[in-house]
Amino acid sequence: MLPNELIARSPLRILEKSTRGGVGKGNVGVITARKGVGKTACLVHIATDQLFQDKHVIHVSFSADTTHIMTWYEDIYQEISKRYGINDETVHDKLTRNRVIMNFKQDGATVPKVLNGIRAMITDAQFSADIIIIDGYNFDKSSPEEFKVFKEIAEDIGVELWFSATVHRDDNDVDENGVVKVISRFKEDIAIMIQLEPREDYIHLHLIKDHDTYPAADNLHLKLDPQSLLIVEEK
Repeated sequence: MLPNELIARSPLRILEKSTRGGVGKGNVGVITARKGVGKTACLVHIATDQLFQDKHVIHVSFSADTTHIMTWYEDIYQEISKRYGINDETVHDKLTRNRVIMNFKQDGATVPKVLNGIRAMITDAQFSADIIIIDGYNFDKSSPEEFKVFKEIAEDIGVELWFSATVHRDDNDVDENGVVKVISRFKEDIAIMIQLEPREDYIHLHLIKDHDTYPAADNLHLKLDPQSLLIVEEK
């Protein structure tokens, strides 16, 4: 199967159709879940889908070791290749070239430091990013003013920005729109918000916010397969 056919048949087209085209350049998307549920897998699949479209990805991680991030990309690529019959190594090599993984220490990584690093990668290293993943950002220690800076840089650079947000097991308090309180104070600068909900044998993707609306219907019909790490269509 050619990559163009793969792109057209990707379940992530369902996400775009269900959310007015997806996050869009200059906007922020957030995937929330408890630790270990599958936020990084979802973000890596979203990023890999962009890479198949010949776009460029910067993946910012706050983990002490980024080896597991590279492993996630490799595993998800292999799963997609197996599913769609891609045997061309040049495809893999191109996707690898179009991806940069940046690492920051959680304690010493101020927002200006992270943003300066991203700007340097784009301007000095001339890496023209289309999508930036911020994986492991600590929303508990952030503020709406600080988070707004990310939204502003997304608009300034013209990129799509995705975050993962960890919701603690005891964070059951939600606002009037169903947004968990720990994330609620940032919602004005979030275009797309998706919550991962563990089910018996898969992880359901629940659309909480779609730009300026809060969907009452759970209309994504997408799930994360914990075996393949891929986002797939619910049947």
